[in-house]
Amino acid sequence: MDTDSKSPTSASFGSNKYLRIATLVLVAQAVLFYTASHGDSTPLNAPLSAFPAGFGDWRLVQEGVVDQETQDVLKADDILTRTYARPNRQVASLFIAYFKTQRYGQSPHSPKNCLPGSGWQQVEEGAIDVPVGGNTIRINRYLVSKGENESIVLYWYQSQGRVIADEFAAKFHLIAGSIRSHRSDTALVRVVVPTNSSSHALSDAVGRDFVTAAYPVIEGYLPR
Repeated sequence: MDTDSKSPTSASFGSNKYLRIATLVLVAQAVLFYTASHGDSTPLNAPLSAFPAGFGDWRLVQEGVVDQETQDVLKADDILTRTYARPNRQVASLFIAYFKTQRYGQSPHSPKNCLPGSGWQQVEEGAIDVPVGGNTIRINRYLVSKGENESIVLYWYQSQGRVIADEFAAKFHLIAGSIRSHRSDTALVRVVVPTNSSSHALSDAVGRDFVTAAYPVIEGYLPR
C-alpha cells in the first residue's frame, strides 16, 4: 500500500482547513479595515472628464455614457468610458471607475463577474506584462466571446501608485493601505479590443500598445 498517497478524507480535511483559514483571514481583514480606516476619502488629481481626447497616435472617436441605473450599481465616484482609434482604424475601449474610499461598501466590480452577467463567456484567462515608461506592469488578460463576437479584455486595479492584477492581492493591499495611511482609494482600469479567431495575436499587440500609451496619462489622474 502506498502510505504517502492522500485519502479523500484527508484531502477534504486539508481543503476545509484551508477554507477556514481563508475565512478567518477575510474576517480579520474586515475588522482591521473598519477600525483602522476612518474618514478616508482621497480625490482624483483631476476629474476623469478632463482625460485627453488624444495621446500617442490614439484619438477619441466615441464618448460613452453610463446610465443612472449602472452608476447606482457601480457606486463609483468618477467614471470614464471611451473608445479610441488609430489612423489605421485599430480601436480600443477604455473604462475607468474610481473610488475615493471603499469603507462604505463601494468597491470595483471584477470583470470576472460583470462580463458573464452581460452575456460574455470566458474563453481564456491569464496575465501579461506590458512595458510602460521604462517599467513593466503585470495585468490581467481575458479572451471572451458572445455569439460570434470575441474581445480581448485587459484590466487591473490601481491603488496609491501600485498596479495589481490579482483580486485577492488587491484586498490585502486595501487593508495595508487603510492601516498605514488611512486610505482605501482604488481604480479599476479596463481595456477592450475587438478580435476574432484569426487575429488574436494582432489584437493582443493592439491592446499592449494602447496600455503603453494610455498608462502614463492614467497615472497622472490617479492619486499616488
